[in-house]
Amino acid sequence: MTDHLRFSGAAGAAQRAALEAIILAEPTLVRLLTTIRDLELPDAWLVSGAIYNCVWNSLTERPALHGVNDIDVIYFDPDLSWEAEDRIIKTLHEALGTMPVPVQARNQARVHLWFEQKFGFPFAPLASARESLLRYASKTHAVAARLERDDTMTIDAPFGLEDLFAFRVTPNPVADNRQTHEIKGARIKSVWPEVTIVPW
Repeated sequence: MTDHLRFSGAAGAAQRAALEAIILAEPTLVRLLTTIRDLELPDAWLVSGAIYNCVWNSLTERPALHGVNDIDVIYFDPDLSWEAEDRIIKTLHEALGTMPVPVQARNQARVHLWFEQKFGFPFAPLASARESLLRYASKTHAVAARLERDDTMTIDAPFGLEDLFAFRVTPNPVADNRQTHEIKGARIKSVWPEVTIVPW
């Protein structure tokens, strides 16, 4: 059995290198990252579940997509129309073809238009896709990656990567997201029992 916590407590650069290596070892994620780069989607990132799930799977020697329900892509387009978002969703799906799990692309410029109806509390407009990471229900989930033109990878993790590599889901009380944190935490614990869920 491997030491799944071997990167916990490591320096930030070492954690970023480990994360990049894990992402690049998963062909599905590389295909997605390459596609969103080549389509030149504005301010586009692979985010959240597909990243942290693959990390936990890699470090516990589970299959790469074990427990991955979907792959989330965020981008930022000032065009707030549903038609514009729908065009990008369809373009991405056509470019990717068949994927082992669904891909969900969402324009972060439009989130404030539907968020309150879905989650029950208001959501101020975002100025960029990356800003959305600051409002995730869990700090652990606030991780984004993209592939640059020179094939280097950019990682954005505003709260760092320690929670991710410590197998710890830590709440982000910037908004009234307790229910989301608890629901996601319960599911995560059922799939990856090694994970600790920090109470809200």
